[in-house]
Amino acid sequence: MQKIKQVKVGNVKIGGGAPVSIQSMVKNLIEDKDAVINEINDLEREGCEIVRIAIPTRESTQFIEEIKKQTNLPIVADIHFDYKIALDAIEEGIDKIRINPGNIGGKERLKAIVDLAKERKIPIRIGVNSGSIEKDLEERYGQTPEALTESVKRNVEILEDMDFTDVVISAKSSSTLFTIETYRRLHEILPYPLHIGVTEAGLLFGGTIKSAVGIGTLLADGIGDTIRVSLTAPSVEEVRVAKEILYALGLRKKDFEIISCPTCGRCSIDVVKLTEELKERLKKLKNRNLPSLKIAVMGCIVNGPGEARDADFGITGGKEKGIIFKDGSVIKTVKEVELLNTLMDEILNYSG
Repeated sequence: MQKIKQVKVGNVKIGGGAPVSIQSMVKNLIEDKDAVINEINDLEREGCEIVRIAIPTRESTQFIEEIKKQTNLPIVADIHFDYKIALDAIEEGIDKIRINPGNIGGKERLKAIVDLAKERKIPIRIGVNSGSIEKDLEERYGQTPEALTESVKRNVEILEDMDFTDVVISAKSSSTLFTIETYRRLHEILPYPLHIGVTEAGLLFGGTIKSAVGIGTLLADGIGDTIRVSLTAPSVEEVRVAKEILYALGLRKKDFEIISCPTCGRCSIDVVKLTEELKERLKKLKNRNLPSLKIAVMGCIVNGPGEARDADFGITGGKEKGIIFKDGSVIKTVKEVELLNTLMDEILNYSG
């Protein structure tokens, strides 16, 4: 397996063994500077590490400097068609630019971007998707992963010929299977970090499913260095979904992991209510440097503690009472109304 080059976006490393990073894209117009600043700061609090902003005009670039002053995340300028927007964005201190080399106006204009990016030591993300495949490649291969792979390869070679290799690659489709196959091909032939995601995935529920399948499949195969979940939803939701994908694959560790049974006719307690309340209580312990714990909320004796024996702590309901268990063994029986308070006491005592 070829070694993946590492690039830096601000203070965030991508590729070359660095942890998979989470990205999102600002939903507000850049002209609404205060709203953009608030959104970026919300994204940082949620766990985002790199943020992209659409820069549609040269006039838009004037807001970059002030936005950067009032935020901490590295910022990527998303640019199409006009190479002068890219030049202005770099001059204003952007941390990375995203372009499609094929629609930026020719090699001479692309070289102007490359030369300035090289001078300022910022990377370029080559962003090609299934809707922007060159006509000759589409005629030859059709709308296929092979065509998209060849398009990316062609654009990478253009930058390599200009002696520029601080490159990140994205090649997305709204089709999950198309996306998976394309990235698998790219992973085999190019030594650059891959920004993965299913583009235009849709509304929160359906888009989460498509993104989890597409991104999760690739990451499970060891493919992908930075991710963005593209949802028709607030940007913080993209970050929440991205984090859950990384948690599910063991690529990030939660401060607390809650597992809960799906409930059935045997259920003796309100599992949904208890789980939601437990989640809110645990959030308040976020900055207390507690050990990572798995905590179970189970509805009956069948599921817990038996099926949740790998949990560090858990609760199981009974008739107007319940049990607290630790490492698969019962440690206390309490009234149902005391379950959560007793559980929290045990967690805090265990954590010191």
